[in-house]
Amino acid sequence: MNDAATVIRTRGLTKTYVTGAAEVRALRDVDFDVRQGEMVSIMGASGSGKSTLMNILGCLDRPTSGTYELDGIRVDGMDRNARADIRNQRIGFVFQGFNLLPRTSALEQVELPLLYDRTGRQENSRDMAARALERVGLGDRMDHEPSELSGGQQQRVALARALVTEPAIVLADEPTGNLDTRTSIEVLAVFQELNAQGITILVITHEHEIARYAKRIVRFRDGRLMQDEPVLDRRDAVHDLAEWHDPDEDEAASAFAPIPVSEGGAA
Repeated sequence: MNDAATVIRTRGLTKTYVTGAAEVRALRDVDFDVRQGEMVSIMGASGSGKSTLMNILGCLDRPTSGTYELDGIRVDGMDRNARADIRNQRIGFVFQGFNLLPRTSALEQVELPLLYDRTGRQENSRDMAARALERVGLGDRMDHEPSELSGGQQQRVALARALVTEPAIVLADEPTGNLDTRTSIEVLAVFQELNAQGITILVITHEHEIARYAKRIVRFRDGRLMQDEPVLDRRDAVHDLAEWHDPDEDEAASAFAPIPVSEGGAA
């Protein structure tokens, strides 16, 4: 039995949007738990409710009804300012578009969340940012600006920025959506390594192959949690990288391969 602490707990979570006389129930009575150290993929088509769920879990929005506890704290009834403090202290975000500032070094990007921390608990923000970058393998890229980094390196900077406050959870919204296949696997290898160290990660994705790098897949449809099951054939990103062959390189190599000649020679 898994006795790890429950980091996320929702009960009867419902979100209804009202436009004029029309009501749209984006989430319907969702009961959802995530334990510390889990890596969970949340899947669903457009309009399934997965983005609404992420906004509520990330304290960017409040449910219409139901309860939400994050790391033991009831947050569903908090006002905007209280939710902002919770976001800064307990949630790390990774987005599809990286959301990095231009002409700003990787170290400064990662340090930024610490400068908004009003608790006064962070004494040396520059050192903490440096450690976060080292944790994602960018210790030698601290002074580089986004234009000097590859897409995969930019996403690692974004991940370091999410980790620097030592959050209870990391929410990753389509984190590989702007990356090619190999770079996506490289980023997922970092996610899996961090998860192996005990970091709780939720990945929102519409790609089944990406979802299989998690330990558990949760599927939404029409605002309802329809399926919640462990990944029995979990993919290992480090293994996949070792076995990787670029199909474009294979095609180019075959184009320049010598044409076999029969033993009798040319006619």
